[in-house]
Amino acid sequence: MNMAVKLMQKFYDRDNQNKLKVYRDKVELIRNRKLDAWDDGQLQAESLRLQKEAQAGTPLDELLPDAYSLVCEAAKRTLGLQPYDVQIMAAIALHERLLIEQHTGEGKTLSAVMPAYLNALTGRGVHVLTFNDYLAHRDAEWMGPVYRFLGLTVTSVQSGMSLFEKREAYAADITYVTAKEAGFDYLRDTIALSEADTVHRPFHYVIVDEADSLLLDEARVPLVISSEWSSPKSGSNMFAEVARQLQPEEHYDFDEFQRNVYLNDAGAALAESLLGCGNLYDDHNSHLLTSLNCALHVESLLTKDVDYIVRDGNIELIEEYTGRVAENRYLPDGLQAALIAKEGLQWTAGGKILGTITIQHFISLYPMICGMTATAQVSASELEDIYALQVLQIPPNRTNIRIDHPHRIYTHKEAKLKALVQEISSVHRTGRPILIGTSSVEESDKLAETLAAAGIPCHVLNAKNDAEEAAIIAKAGEAGAVTVSTNMAGRGVDIRLGGGDPEQAEVVAGLGGLYVIGTHVNESLRIDNQLRGRSGRQGDPGSSVFFVSLEDEMLLRFGIRATVRAARQDEALEDAVLCSKITHIQRVVMGQNFEIHKELNSYSDMVEDQRRILYGERLGILKGEQPISPSEQRVRLFYIDQLWADHLAYVSYLRESIHLESLASRNPIDEFHAQITRAFGQLPAKINQECANMLAKLGGSNDPARWEELGLKSPPSTRTYIINDQFMQNNRGSWNAGTVIAFWGRKIFRLVLWPVYKLPKY
Repeated sequence: MNMAVKLMQKFYDRDNQNKLKVYRDKVELIRNRKLDAWDDGQLQAESLRLQKEAQAGTPLDELLPDAYSLVCEAAKRTLGLQPYDVQIMAAIALHERLLIEQHTGEGKTLSAVMPAYLNALTGRGVHVLTFNDYLAHRDAEWMGPVYRFLGLTVTSVQSGMSLFEKREAYAADITYVTAKEAGFDYLRDTIALSEADTVHRPFHYVIVDEADSLLLDEARVPLVISSEWSSPKSGSNMFAEVARQLQPEEHYDFDEFQRNVYLNDAGAALAESLLGCGNLYDDHNSHLLTSLNCALHVESLLTKDVDYIVRDGNIELIEEYTGRVAENRYLPDGLQAALIAKEGLQWTAGGKILGTITIQHFISLYPMICGMTATAQVSASELEDIYALQVLQIPPNRTNIRIDHPHRIYTHKEAKLKALVQEISSVHRTGRPILIGTSSVEESDKLAETLAAAGIPCHVLNAKNDAEEAAIIAKAGEAGAVTVSTNMAGRGVDIRLGGGDPEQAEVVAGLGGLYVIGTHVNESLRIDNQLRGRSGRQGDPGSSVFFVSLEDEMLLRFGIRATVRAARQDEALEDAVLCSKITHIQRVVMGQNFEIHKELNSYSDMVEDQRRILYGERLGILKGEQPISPSEQRVRLFYIDQLWADHLAYVSYLRESIHLESLASRNPIDEFHAQITRAFGQLPAKINQECANMLAKLGGSNDPARWEELGLKSPPSTRTYIINDQFMQNNRGSWNAGTVIAFWGRKIFRLVLWPVYKLPKY
């Protein structure tokens, strides 16, 4: 670690300690309120007083000590929980709009109640964004008695609720809801033709749970609302067959980090022969080139049971960071069609996209944002850069005594697996519980089979059986338990020693607590830390270790094997420098992913700016802020939606083709911005023209039946889903000599240039 980094860390630590000192003083002030002598009526009267003060404009900072004292006393009376000092410190930081790092098992759920209550006193509503529906329902039910005792309303939003139920839920003082469901509801509001059909009220204050997962890992996920699926597509099978006949190196190459794949000269020639299309790079064959490269991408870069599973005849994508099935998620149309063709399934085309917003942009709609997670510090710079959120580490209530062992590094996978099974077998014989984190569904299943063959029973928790997740993980801390799981990121799971049984917990603690084993290191250090953090909660004993092979995918990608002077062996390598090299690689990959994140933002930020401008105008029309007739209101809302959907289709087309501009020495991002700016500038005139034509047909009629007759109505049905945003590498420097010859040899005399279409690894 160089001197500059050390100085920065020292500065951060000092700043962190100064903040904590101020918070400790406030905690003492809160504790000194001594409300235990008050009866329930007095507490509730005090809560009513605070509501009146807040709604009269008294700054919430002035009300914080009284409000937090009330919550602490209410939690003690209704739940039997007395918040620790560190929980109150975390609660103060959340009100000050910081992102807190609080270890697993330290009680983030209770910490969030205090700022949620305080900010809900204004009557403007508070949202707590959770990772899944189960956590939203659980936390609202669990913490609900505190809020209700103090006179506030609380509820959770669940997918499948009716419009009326959701409208009521969002009208509550505190609403627990997943980020995705709240985002989908927002998209539905943006195409509503009547204010009565909307569910959200203006956004106010949000607490983001599992914040690093939502704000970083899931930030780029675009939420989509579209009209219903259209008729089945055909033709993708032909490209899947061609892709299967192309061989790596002989016909196509990968970029340095295996995120993109592209044809070389021999591959282009073979594809032309198989497709019978002539020059694949001619302009009229561009659609063939795009479809072929989609097929080549899914054939060479997407692996079954790693990137996706096939269940009940459908493709289900697997989340990269959690290893779980990503519900209701799809690839962009071309890739989704290619993947379905690869697996020989039936493909149905997507409907017209009516609206879209990324989770990052959705969360940024809240004027006041804070968050909490167990792992944020290693990504503090990203969180500050993107959201202007500072990270504050909250000390644990009890000192963390978990032992994190150095990586055990092996020269090859077989040696790693052999040592892994031996370690599990040895520890299992003592009765100590073991949690094993794997890299994929496929690895989970294979390891479970290997353990079964060795006579070690285990529970498997992965993307194939996530419905059983809660029951399995609840037993992970029991004596003798062996649990095999894909990445544990964002699961919101608290593993108690002995499964919550005090007597068994004491026995397990005597054995050393929960033993966490990682079968690989992740691209992100945060994900490794999340797995480690499942052990050693609330001062419990525990330990963690990662088993690594030089043949693991990430290490192969960076060529670390060539730097190790060691013969193939079954014993672990004794090389402390190797651990540092692996950590360095992880930081490099995290940096790369952050740069990709920023480049993708360069495309989506301007589209989001345009959406907000147009939606601001639309909202004014919807709320009747403009002096227009009911018929003109309906017409203008309808055509704003129609022409915005057309604009999104044009944006999508540009995103798929704009990387071509790099060959003409133009910056693709600048060119993208220029083109969508021109297109957006034409929207008002188009909207006005369409509205004028329709109003002439209506002849001033305000009859809703006439509107229906002329098609001025919402789509008969819509669906919401998620797509994986794609990274287009615009740098021609990633091409090899064969690619350059293949391209320029065919295009040397042409004015319009079409390069090989390069696709990202998901």
